Amino acid sequence: MSGAEYPPEREIDATRREEDTGEASLRPQTLADFTGQKASRENLSVFIAAARQRGEALDHVLLHGPPGLGKTTLAQIVSRELGVGFRATSGPVIQRAGDLAAILTNLQPRDVLFIDEIHRLQPAIEEILYPAMEDFQLDLIIGEGPAARSVRIDLPPFTLVAATTRAGLLATPLRDRFGIPLRLVFYTPDELRAIVARGAEKIGFALSSEGAEEIARRSRGTPRIAGRLLRRVRDFAAVIVPGNAPVSREVADAALSRLEVDVLGLDAMDRRYLRRIAEYHHGGPVGVETLAAALAEARDTLEDVIEPYLIQEGLVMRTSRGRMLGERGWRHLGLTPPARPDEPRSAQMDLLPENEGDDA
Repeated sequence: MSGAEYPPEREIDATRREEDTGEASLRPQTLADFTGQKASRENLSVFIAAARQRGEALDHVLLHGPPGLGKTTLAQIVSRELGVGFRATSGPVIQRAGDLAAILTNLQPRDVLFIDEIHRLQPAIEEILYPAMEDFQLDLIIGEGPAARSVRIDLPPFTLVAATTRAGLLATPLRDRFGIPLRLVFYTPDELRAIVARGAEKIGFALSSEGAEEIARRSRGTPRIAGRLLRRVRDFAAVIVPGNAPVSREVADAALSRLEVDVLGLDAMDRRYLRRIAEYHHGGPVGVETLAAALAEARDTLEDVIEPYLIQEGLVMRTSRGRMLGERGWRHLGLTPPARPDEPRSAQMDLLPENEGDDA
């Protein structure tokens, strides 16, 4: 199998794992407890209050952004704040029209239906979802051939909360039917420090404010990674910290360094990628296929797992000629960027004799 199908597991990977199921107990239960996403949170609280006041179903909500930022948590908070039921599924799970019809017909009035990874919904299923979202009706074809007939089923008013990491892959008709689109952004270090401190308190882990700040600084702006690193630091602290003394910045730094997570949240795979461009390709540009072959990784793994954060932080630049190391990437590796060569035309002109072209 290719690396694209089995991407390497990393502590700083924001995709969900089995061990992350324990994070449910650390999740905020109300919008007031939710840390970060200030603009989206405040707007959502207004829409929820208005829907409750009118006794109507909330308009359909689209949550999009990178993985691990709290889309599922926000969907659960919406149903809790509305005081209604919550049903959850995901795009790849719904394979047939009957599956979606069964889910929708079992909803109670004003219930919240959460569909994760909605961009992976099949086009035929999307077509059934359109009238359900707009008119609260299901249009189904029953039977085959001459005996086929159309059946329309009325649905109770409901709220569809959809989550996606690839908003650009959504069909325009589907995207336009969401009245409340909310983009989740990466968290600031201060917000992550508050999340780490609250998580440590809930699991009974004595962590100093400096230790929480160190974990937050290396969490790539993502609460899911922060929770995972918090659990790893707790494991190290259980062995190397005597008694119940609060874990200091030095202990947190030592634990994260042993996990090979540096001050920017990069791991060994990220640094290997950067060093390859710097030491073997003089900073680039170099094609992604060349990098994939040199690092023995699939191209999809580089583009979907490694590069997004490096490009976001300005460590790597994606150009039409290939990948190039940014100035911040050179500094992070402790190397000096090479001097920029002159323009090709200027270099060629230097080869001409000084008196060529003179009238003398």
